[in-house]
Amino acid sequence: MMIELKYLKVPDGIQNLLAITNEIKFSMVSEPLVGSLLRTLATSKPSGQFLELGTGTGVSTAWILSGMDLQSSLLTIDNDQAVVAIAKAHLKGDSRVTFKVSDAGDCINQLNQDGKQFDLIFADTWAGKYTHFEQTMQLLKPGGFYVIDDMLPQPNWLEGHELKVAALIGELAQRRELSVTKMHWASGVVVATKHYGSSSAELRN
Repeated sequence: MMIELKYLKVPDGIQNLLAITNEIKFSMVSEPLVGSLLRTLATSKPSGQFLELGTGTGVSTAWILSGMDLQSSLLTIDNDQAVVAIAKAHLKGDSRVTFKVSDAGDCINQLNQDGKQFDLIFADTWAGKYTHFEQTMQLLKPGGFYVIDDMLPQPNWLEGHELKVAALIGELAQRRELSVTKMHWASGVVVATKHYGSSSAELRN
């Protein structure tokens, strides 16, 4: 019998981050299984460029960093100065990560203007999932991974949020430039990969 959490290697510092996260009652934290998946995907992209939308207290940030090689870099964005300060305090010694306190939607627009693209995008906030979706897809390199979680009902969902989730999953399924896998696993995860040779014009069937 496979027990998913058995033998799970947790990155250094995660337990301290989780303790502080629980202390401040910050509930928007990805599950360990999602963290493990992010680490595995990051490992597949040597010298990769990674983007996290929604730093929170840095738990998922730490998981992504644990899969990155020394030549990779991670840009993580959040508009909450208080929680980013916690992430910085625990991860600032890692030169591969850049923290940006700003509106994620504004940053997505600026990254597009600058011509940036990424090997993995973990969209864990409103922008990049429910707003600025097209702009986020433009930031994804061919062969890159787009990852979202919390696609199964969560205690902190607002009334009617399930309709937004269904619309997003439907949008992903219609896009010709993506291969999409939906997983009824952990908090509900979707992983999409952009096809090589696809262009921004190839949006829907």
